[in-house]
Amino acid sequence: MTLTGTNESRMNPNSPARAGRREWIALAVLMLPTLLIAMDLTVLHLAVPHLSEALQPTSTQLLWIIDIYGFIIAGSLVTMGTLGDRIGRRKLLMIGAAAFGVTSILAALSTSAPMLIVCRALMGIAGATLMPSTMSLIRNMFLDNRQRTVAIGIWVSGFSAGSAIGPLVGGFLLEHFSWGSVFLLGVPVMILLLIVGPFLLKEFRDPNPGSFDLLSAAMSLITVLTIIFGLKQIAQEGVTLLSVVSIIVGVVTGVLFVQRQRTLADPLIDLRLFRIPAFSASLAINTSAIFVGFGSFLFIAQYLQLVLGLSPLEAGLWSVPGAIANIVGSNIAPILVRRIRPAVVIALAMVFVAIGFAMMSQAGTNSLALVVIGNTILSVGFGFIFTLTSDMIISTAPPERAGAASAISETSNELGGSLGIAILGSFGLAIYRSQIASSVPSTIPADVVKAAQETLGGALAAAAKLPADLGATLTTIARESFTHALQVASTVGLVVVIALAILALVALRNVSSHAEGDAEVEKTERPPTVSPQPKAQVGD
Repeated sequence: MTLTGTNESRMNPNSPARAGRREWIALAVLMLPTLLIAMDLTVLHLAVPHLSEALQPTSTQLLWIIDIYGFIIAGSLVTMGTLGDRIGRRKLLMIGAAAFGVTSILAALSTSAPMLIVCRALMGIAGATLMPSTMSLIRNMFLDNRQRTVAIGIWVSGFSAGSAIGPLVGGFLLEHFSWGSVFLLGVPVMILLLIVGPFLLKEFRDPNPGSFDLLSAAMSLITVLTIIFGLKQIAQEGVTLLSVVSIIVGVVTGVLFVQRQRTLADPLIDLRLFRIPAFSASLAINTSAIFVGFGSFLFIAQYLQLVLGLSPLEAGLWSVPGAIANIVGSNIAPILVRRIRPAVVIALAMVFVAIGFAMMSQAGTNSLALVVIGNTILSVGFGFIFTLTSDMIISTAPPERAGAASAISETSNELGGSLGIAILGSFGLAIYRSQIASSVPSTIPADVVKAAQETLGGALAAAAKLPADLGATLTTIARESFTHALQVASTVGLVVVIALAILALVALRNVSSHAEGDAEVEKTERPPTVSPQPKAQVGD
């Protein structure tokens, strides 16, 4: 990898300028938010028992403490991405970093559950500024296609590194300090970003942004917030009137939002982006891959702890190989697309994911090695997929709309993850409940059976209160039932990724390798209405 510029751009004035040392150092700075967000998502679950003891939240309040952060981030991404295009992506990143640091301190000092819920919501608003800003800044910092793909791979690695580091650091903090310490992880990271960001990051913005439509911003928030809320309700409690109404409200508002964007002179989302085949196909593949990925990881985490009986720290350690594999895949992908078309690389990555799912579909109640190896193999494939689809999403969009494109990508990630947890989670729960109902002997009381059908954790807790022989029977049945649900969910994932491999080969067939066309979409793929594309304003 070359960190300094070459003579290529000077010899050929038509070739894009190559990034130098400053841009690569700045990329390390842009990885800080990705590390932080991944760590924040993992350490909070570790802190739940401790903060529950200290703040005594109700069950509803606890759910809001866990979920409100993700809800607000998902609902605010589109607005923040577009806002960054207008006021400047570096400026928005700096504002968000300062706000995230302050709200993290307030969360750590919370004295009641309602106060923590409000602080987590404010953290979500601040967090929504980080991801679109970092992703769109990479789009403008790395104009050379080969360098940009490498940069995206490194950026994606930050998520895997954060997910691996989070449980270890969080566990250490919770053993030596109070529950609020996990929220303070973000403070030094944000301080470092605020110090070095202005010196290393150049400013980029749309020179002709137009007016900002507040009604569209509100509609986008309502759309994403209500849909994700409804999906999470389904995952947690099954299909209820509240979840159905929430999703319907979100869908209707979303339809009205799209219609409004078509009539505005300065829309919040430029719908013409979806007319770029590589953009739409990459977005669909990325969302679908996250759908099966999140769904499978939900089962893997519970399998390691509740079926195999590992402690949270042990389960976290056995998840590290998958995180490392994801980092490896993320950084090998840019090398392969120098000579091989992205469609072929993504299809091959789907083969890795399919092998991983196939292995996990054969898991038993004592298959640690099989599940860990399967998870590691599929994580390599996901590393390829997320790097290349993220790169194509932002590279096929006009530079001045990079913030909006990044926000669309991140919003689709949130929706894909929520769908995976809700649909695959609910599907697996239905299988689990069915297995329990058909396998539990009549000698076990009905109220115990009902508790066992709710969750595997509930089944193990109920089994501990029964006589030894009945408790052992219920434990065995519950673990076998959950393992069967893991097998079926893995089979579903296998079928989905095979379909995605075919979609990639067909929909992305015109995207060239770097050697063939510098990974640019053929000009015929760009809708004529998108041009002209004014050069984005740049400043120090």
